[in-house]
Amino acid sequence: MKNILTSLCAITLSLIPLHAEEDGFVSLFDGKTLNGWKNPYKWGEAVIVDGEIHLKGDKKWFLVTEKAYADFIFEGEVKLPEGQANSGFMFRAHVEPNKVFGYQAEVDGDARRNWSGGLYDEGRRMWFISPIKTDAASVAAFRKRAGDAFKRDDWNRYRITCKGDKITIEVNGVVTTDIVDDKDAAGPIGIQHHGEKNQTYMFRNLRIKELK
Repeated sequence: MKNILTSLCAITLSLIPLHAEEDGFVSLFDGKTLNGWKNPYKWGEAVIVDGEIHLKGDKKWFLVTEKAYADFIFEGEVKLPEGQANSGFMFRAHVEPNKVFGYQAEVDGDARRNWSGGLYDEGRRMWFISPIKTDAASVAAFRKRAGDAFKRDDWNRYRITCKGDKITIEVNGVVTTDIVDDKDAAGPIGIQHHGEKNQTYMFRNLRIKELK
C-alpha cells in the first residue's frame, strides 16, 4: 500500500508545471536559463548572474517571451544601472525582426521627471496615454499618484494587471496608472535595455498569472 501511495504522489507531482507557484502565478524565468525567452534583434546580450537576467548592449533592444499573453497579472523586479538609464516592461507587445513596440510600463531613471509607472506606447503614441506629455494637468495628476514610489538606486517591483481594456500599473505597491485603453489585446512580455554603452540592466522574480 505504501508503494502505491508513493507512486501516486510521484505521478501527481509530475503533473504540476515546473515553475508553478501556490498563488496561481507561474515563473517566467527559472533563474538558470533563458528558456521561454528570445532576442528578436541582431544585437544585445542577455546573461544570467546569480538568478538575475542582466541585459547588455550599445543599442536599444528588448528580450521578449516566446509566448503571448492576453489577460493577466504580471510581476517583476528591475534595477537600473548608475548614471543615465531608462527601461521598461513591455506587455501585449508586438515583435518583429529588430523591432518591438506597443505598451510599456515605464522605468524612469530621471529623478527629476520621475515618470516610473507611466504607460508609454513604444514606437506609436509615445507619451500620450499616462501621463499625457503635453497636458500639464495629466502630468501633475500622475506625479501626485506616483509620489516617491520608485527607488532610483534599488530594486523596484512592478505589477501590471490587464483584463480586457482595463490596464493597471503598480510600482512597489503604489498604483501609478489605472486606465482603459483598447489598442492591444494580447502579446508577449518584454524587458528593455535602453542602449547606453557599458550599462547593465538587471531583472529578477519575473512571474505571471493568467486570468480567465
